Amino acid sequence: MATKQASKQPGQIEITSLPVPQLQELKQQLDRELEHLTTSFQSLRTAQSKFSDCLKSIAQGVNTSTADKPLLVPLTSSLYVPGRLTSSTHVLIDIGTGFFVEKSIEDATDFYKRKVKDLGDSLKDLEQVVNGKANNVRMVEEVIRVKVLSAQEGGQKEAKGT
Repeated sequence: MATKQASKQPGQIEITSLPVPQLQELKQQLDRELEHLTTSFQSLRTAQSKFSDCLKSIAQGVNTSTADKPLLVPLTSSLYVPGRLTSSTHVLIDIGTGFFVEKSIEDATDFYKRKVKDLGDSLKDLEQVVNGKANNVRMVEEVIRVKVLSAQEGGQKEAKGT
């Protein structure tokens, strides 16, 4: 990664020494990386929200009063079929890639709480990376702006001198 630092680390270059076309390429690359990271961040946040919704569903939807009462089971976002809750002590949870596991209410709640916490930790880490990339983009933009302005001022001085 190119950064502007007084003490260079191995493999780093001084971005102020790059010509404007290379800086623009670097900015485009950083923009693509930032877009990808932002998309990943939103995906993680969506997954965390879905796991939180699962926790709410367990807390609100499964109790002894709902056992053996009719309910609607979603097959798609707009298609529901009638069903019955057969147990108020166990649920099937989706553990990923289409696999379901029967767990007690307590174990299912613990599973989803861990998922929400793990995703929260990942979101914090990813947020730091996104902020670092955004700072790199701003730094490159600033160097480009300074180089373009100095080139314009140099061109104006030459025009006045002739």
